[in-house]
Amino acid sequence: MSKVALIWFRNDLRLSDNMAVAWAVKHGYEILPFVHYEAESDIWALGGASKWWLYHALEDFQQQVNALGGSVIYGDSQNSDFSSLDAVIAQNQVEAVLWNRLYEPESIKRDTFIKERLKAKGLHVQSFNSNILFDPVKVRNKSGSPFKVFTPFWKALREVDIPMSTDVDLNTVQWKKTDQQEGIKAYDLLPKIPWDQGFTEYWNPTRGGALECLNKFVPTNAELYPDNRDRPDLEGTSRLSPYLHFGQIGPRETLQALRALQSPVVEDGIVRQLFWREFANHLLYHFPHSPTQPLYEKYKLFPWDEDEALLKAWQKGQTGYPIVDAAMRELWHTGWMHNRARMIVGSVLVKHLLQPWQAGAAWFWDTLVDANLANNTMGWQWIAGSGADGAPYFRVFNPITQGQKFDKTGDYVRKWCPELANLPNKYLHCPFDAPPLELVAAGVTLGKTYPHPIVDHATGRQRALDAFATFKERSTNL
Repeated sequence: MSKVALIWFRNDLRLSDNMAVAWAVKHGYEILPFVHYEAESDIWALGGASKWWLYHALEDFQQQVNALGGSVIYGDSQNSDFSSLDAVIAQNQVEAVLWNRLYEPESIKRDTFIKERLKAKGLHVQSFNSNILFDPVKVRNKSGSPFKVFTPFWKALREVDIPMSTDVDLNTVQWKKTDQQEGIKAYDLLPKIPWDQGFTEYWNPTRGGALECLNKFVPTNAELYPDNRDRPDLEGTSRLSPYLHFGQIGPRETLQALRALQSPVVEDGIVRQLFWREFANHLLYHFPHSPTQPLYEKYKLFPWDEDEALLKAWQKGQTGYPIVDAAMRELWHTGWMHNRARMIVGSVLVKHLLQPWQAGAAWFWDTLVDANLANNTMGWQWIAGSGADGAPYFRVFNPITQGQKFDKTGDYVRKWCPELANLPNKYLHCPFDAPPLELVAAGVTLGKTYPHPIVDHATGRQRALDAFATFKERSTNL
């Protein structure tokens, strides 16, 4: 009788470049793929956009396995104690349980508990690192401490030899045959109302979609990335983030494709960004409090001025700043937002409006298809100035000049704020400065067809500086 290895798939929904799969094949195991979605998770339950992506990613993963002669077993989503995993192990004479590690704080606690419990039952239990390039357990600076600044992290790791993707001939994989029913629909991941129509227009959430994105980006756009990366009106970024998050493409195979170009421009451009993803995971592992609390404790003293009405206006893309509103509407319609736009909208929320960064992080968590706890946390703490490499709080983006600089043609704003489409470029990013006749000619009525600014830029900037001064006084008096 053949040995059976249950592989617990999470954010690694691929068979290629998967160390758990490669280990099972190398050691002669039949593979039994297992998936378990925790519908009742109290901490960091998936947002609506992530659920949508996960459904289609699981559907595609199941099809990949089926095409090779295997089948996927789904655990009971209402069963948070993982007793359904025990049942599957017993019913299929499983001898080894394998998975690729996750580094979120709650995932570490859960996985440690499950590993100890299964080992106590005499099973071989082994985990691997396939979701990021470097195991953060092993990464330290010269003093033995975790890195808190990206540049030394990048310099220390960019020359490290990284084993390339661990592919196996998938046609040789032996699958454990089972009669158990596949139950993806029982997870109830799709929305009850069809708010996801825009998602289907913009995304192909499959392994094939991931490879298509990579192959489209690598030949030409990778070289142009440093020039185009800040332009939300262009397809200047890879758009690989949701595929990497759900593991439909691996970081090693991505790095391998990029470094095959042998280009210093690519190395210092998009490869560097891949290492920012590593840095985010490094920070999350070593500072598990950071998703909800400032990385630096003194920032708990910052004088936020929580206001539900301001937060709602920002969420709905009704701030009166076109570049901000365009980005927030793009997010709602497509589940994604350009990185430059993320910085702009984040700055307006935490500085002009003095709303806590956690409120922005929570909204992104619910609405982004690439909602990744490590990246989301690092990004918002950077904006608020409370995290590693944080932008100084007194540096306040001007949403008008940011729009003029990075959306020079106005194509981005015109696409997502069509009520402003007829304004000339001179006033597109500041309709409140347009003469009355220009507004009439463009069919714009401020306060009706498009809002007045939620706060004047000069006033918002001064509020931010005053709040920072208060914070400095509080933290000095600690």
